[in-house]
Amino acid sequence: MAHHVSGLGISPTSMDPRSHITDLYVFQKPGDASKTILVMNINPTSPITDDAVDHESVYELGVDTDGDAVTDIAFRIRFSPVQEHAQTASLQLATGREAAADLDAGDTILLDAPVTFGSDPQITAAGDFRLFAGLRSDPFFADPIGANSKFQWTGKDFFVDKNVFGIVLEVPNSALGPNPQVGVWARVLVPHDGRLVQGDRAGRPGVDANFNQSDDDKRVWNQQEPSHDRAGFLDKFTHVFEHAGHSKDRAKVLAEGLLPDLLTYDYASAKGFPNGRNLTDDVINMGIAQLSNGAVPHDGLRPHTDLRTGFPFLGNPH
Repeated sequence: MAHHVSGLGISPTSMDPRSHITDLYVFQKPGDASKTILVMNINPTSPITDDAVDHESVYELGVDTDGDAVTDIAFRIRFSPVQEHAQTASLQLATGREAAADLDAGDTILLDAPVTFGSDPQITAAGDFRLFAGLRSDPFFADPIGANSKFQWTGKDFFVDKNVFGIVLEVPNSALGPNPQVGVWARVLVPHDGRLVQGDRAGRPGVDANFNQSDDDKRVWNQQEPSHDRAGFLDKFTHVFEHAGHSKDRAKVLAEGLLPDLLTYDYASAKGFPNGRNLTDDVINMGIAQLSNGAVPHDGLRPHTDLRTGFPFLGNPH
């Protein structure tokens, strides 16, 4: 099921659900083709409290501008400790490969943006950038019980009443580089043995959860960068497609299409997944259809109806 059940508890550095990514979304801003919306949702068990995000971790959205699966542009969000039931966020932008690799490099775009704990979203703007961070309704829709029962669908959306902690950025397309075709991935850097290390990552929906078969594979996967994906995982992903009934040659082609695990996005296009990912894209049925070669019927679920029409687009928390 997307990224909701992958990684959490697998790595010693990602035991805390506040450091666990549920989903990544990237899409052209509705009504303004010059802007892009980036959404990183974390904490699949987000409570209605002021302790839903970790102030010691760094939440990063990386952009590959030249197709080599290495981050060239990094948007980093950091949070203050909670004080008197209030918290703030800051946004840092690092451009250039060396700067993107340095957690202390980059320019501060937004500072002291208030975090939202209630229903009304608090939005902070600076020039062409806008930031929202806070509790929201989870937009992901799926029937994991039916999926785990050999695709005998129940017709019930497990996530319809669930919350996440949402980090939503609105950025000018120019901030993603001059080439409209980019790759985007999200990661959380967590404190471990006195330093920050990568504890979780997300690109395309469903990849880690459905293709990494062992705890060791999940551990390695979530602590490595996308540029290493093919070397370590192409044969393993190919085997999953073969096991699902695809020929060896076809299985390899399909596996190559998933690796490296970046959410490919053309900011000149408003089309959804696999061009980025809209909040309403039916990625679960798309992924199951690809894996099963169309043998599994649709689960009958539809996008959530509580999405906002404007920024930050995510619905109010339950």
